[in-house]
Amino acid sequence: MKSDNKKTGKTGEDIATAFLRKKRYKIIERNYKCVFGEIDIVARDMSDIVFIEVKSRKSKDFGEPEDAVTLNKQRKISKVALNYLKEKNLDDHKARFDVIAIKLSTEGNIVKHIKNAFELAWG
Repeated sequence: MKSDNKKTGKTGEDIATAFLRKKRYKIIERNYKCVFGEIDIVARDMSDIVFIEVKSRKSKDFGEPEDAVTLNKQRKISKVALNYLKEKNLDDHKARFDVIAIKLSTEGNIVKHIKNAFELAWG
């Protein structure tokens, strides 16, 4: 089960990366890790640094993919993003948080890009 989830996640991230490139985003990094956690994709949209969480689902059993980006997940992503900006000396850049929700299907994948999905979350 765990490796199937990893495979679904990797497939979703590959689809999201291709989608973002078509939208002229510059992919800076994938799977950035630090002591606080991981961010799936770090990209640049014009002058903005964009932290992107990718959620993929093969079925509706667990709800919509974007519903998995809970407040706790937002807090974790926020900490990782702040660490990234500090580590890369990008504190002075505008940043935002996007979610890419992907429904995987043999009939065709559905990609939903939610810009500014959430604000910096504390606590």
